[in-house]
Amino acid sequence: MTPPPSMSPSTTSPYHRRPTCRGCGGGDLVCVLELGPQPLANAFPTSPAAFAGEARYPLDLCVCGDCFLVQILDVVDPEVLFREYLYVSGTSRTMNEHFAGYAAHVLDLLELGPEDLAVEVASNDGSLLKHFRDAGTRVLGIEPARNVTELSRAIGLETMNEFFDAECAKTARERYGPAAVVMANNVFAHVDEPSGFLVGCRTMLGEGGYVIIEVPYLADMLERLEYDTIYHEHLSYFSITALLPLFARSGLSIVRIDHHPVHGGSLRIHAKRREDEPEHSAPVLEMAEREAAGGLRGMDAYSDFGAAVARSRDELNELLDGYRRAGKRVVGYGASAKGNTLLNYCRIGPDTLGYVVDRNPLKVGRFTPGTHIPVRDVDILEAQVPDAILVLAWNYADEIIDQLAWLRDRGTDFIVPVPHARVM
Repeated sequence: MTPPPSMSPSTTSPYHRRPTCRGCGGGDLVCVLELGPQPLANAFPTSPAAFAGEARYPLDLCVCGDCFLVQILDVVDPEVLFREYLYVSGTSRTMNEHFAGYAAHVLDLLELGPEDLAVEVASNDGSLLKHFRDAGTRVLGIEPARNVTELSRAIGLETMNEFFDAECAKTARERYGPAAVVMANNVFAHVDEPSGFLVGCRTMLGEGGYVIIEVPYLADMLERLEYDTIYHEHLSYFSITALLPLFARSGLSIVRIDHHPVHGGSLRIHAKRREDEPEHSAPVLEMAEREAAGGLRGMDAYSDFGAAVARSRDELNELLDGYRRAGKRVVGYGASAKGNTLLNYCRIGPDTLGYVVDRNPLKVGRFTPGTHIPVRDVDILEAQVPDAILVLAWNYADEIIDQLAWLRDRGTDFIVPVPHARVM
């Protein structure tokens, strides 16, 4: 395998290490997995000249012994992470289908009309909000990335180019009025002060309104060894056990939780102001009790996860070494953030993967952070048929393999790396 680049953290980008749990502010924090100093997962160098200046930061997974919030402690300045962002929701068929169903669910549940306001925090390119707009509901996106905000505005969606906090929430409510629903998808894990984020969501709500938040589910991450979902953007990894006190302290009651397969397993949390619903619902409390019975209120599940991740890494490297010893060409599919955690932790470089292909034009022509594998357009697969493809964006594996069925017909193997490396 390629030797890792310099492992010494850089100070070119500001970061700090939290001394306390971001969930409850106290409790003993126990480290259960060390993924090593890692580059920022979405900081794709544009040329080899940029390799030497890459910043690396510790990536250690910890658990709070009091509230059992799973988290990383090293916090990179969000201005560095999110002002220019390369992830765009609309490039994935899977996500477009998910958002269409998501919007239909919310529109039906709340019976939204033209006078109602639907707000999405971290609205990205508007892939979700456009469905509400098309259904005749007023919409507002709040998105910190300048480049992605322009994509949303280009399709006619009202979008504030701001980081979301209590002050932003107050401004948005004054300007646009109270919201019938505030949605936040795959962003709650990004915030260093989750309680403050929830207070901001609550501030925007009108009477009877809903906060609906989607987060990757910790239980799925543990069961499926989804260690590559750990990177510096994802500060927290949520169980229902950890979510309940967070929402209660923020003046919100969780009334419903749905489980969805997207992103390797996610929770869709429905909450209302405590003035409207004074307590968490009984079914939600029962879900938390099932987590306790499954071991999520004890440390063994987390220490076992750390040991199993190391074994999964070794299995993948052994499989890839077999292809390399046989002189076979292996490439990657999906220049994803999760893929970059995996590549750096497993120390997989360009001597193992000739290149990684991706459909996102913002990434094509760049290099993977830390491991410096070239990112190419998917069209290259027609000219250079590989012997095997490592599916780094494994959460879209079915979509990818379906799109590339012609390669399988020509003998190409598809390798899915987690929970255990396997050829499909």
